Amino acid sequence: MTRTRRPLLTEVKDAVTARAALLVIGAIVLQLLFIASFVGALHDPEMRDVPFGIVTPRQVAPEAVARLEQLPGDPLEPRAIADLSAARQRILDREIDGALIIDARSTTDTLLVSSGGGTVSAEALQTLMETLARAERRTLRTVDVAPVSAADFDGLTSFHLVVGWCAGGCLYGAILAITPRRATIRLGALALVSVLGGLGGAVIVGPVLGALPGGVFALWGLGALVVFAAGATTLALRSVFGVAGIGLAILLVVIAGSASAGGAVPFPMLPPFWRGIGPALPPGAGTWAARSIAYFGGNGLRESLLVLSGWAVAGVSVTLLTASFRRRITP
Repeated sequence: MTRTRRPLLTEVKDAVTARAALLVIGAIVLQLLFIASFVGALHDPEMRDVPFGIVTPRQVAPEAVARLEQLPGDPLEPRAIADLSAARQRILDREIDGALIIDARSTTDTLLVSSGGGTVSAEALQTLMETLARAERRTLRTVDVAPVSAADFDGLTSFHLVVGWCAGGCLYGAILAITPRRATIRLGALALVSVLGGLGGAVIVGPVLGALPGGVFALWGLGALVVFAAGATTLALRSVFGVAGIGLAILLVVIAGSASAGGAVPFPMLPPFWRGIGPALPPGAGTWAARSIAYFGGNGLRESLLVLSGWAVAGVSVTLLTASFRRRITP
């Protein structure tokens, strides 16, 4: 008996369901957004309003600050600082990214930078200050007060570590979201894997590879918080928007968050949109915190830890509230 050959369009309709087609379209959109986000954020870095100190005799300090404020493109946000010691401490406290010490008794000035906070920023400041020094027929020596580790190429280890933690958190959240368990059990399981994931990352970049200083325990605690924040966010979005919520979590944390994290290009050199959202998203807050632990003695951690804690608390709250609401409306 000869089988009737079905039209190709009918075969395609049977093979590709509407749900599958929507998922593929969603994946394509995420792919294009990934490209647009990373290229848009990183293709043309430019310094703008970099917090910068200037140490000079008090009587000429206003004039020196005004000259830096008038540089084309507003690369610096200068402020007068009393002396070298205060400038150094403000860099270590992560209040400024660099400082120029003008020596009125000679023709050699000193630039303080901190490559541990990002080698790109440190190099850009050095290039700018050397250009200004040559125009003034002065010389410049550069002092790195928080140097990046020799095993931390371009200071990117913190960024790669945090992105790995965030990606793992989103993956854990997506897996746990599809398990038929109570929300409290899902969150408990997420807390457990967050502790393990945080420890694993800290051990790899510390004792195993020696790529990042700062101590295993501090990085472990940070890693657990980063993983849990990303995972709880994924659980919350999944509970509200269904499967599409996982895509939203990837968009928010992995795509927008990683491009704006200040890793490859520090915050002051990102375009306005990415610069604005970066510190408020888990990858940006986590990268800042990891560098603070590794190179700045834990200074400047408060805001980034508050951001991460906020995402974690919001994720837990939305997940529990959504689960409670569904129990109430389910007969």
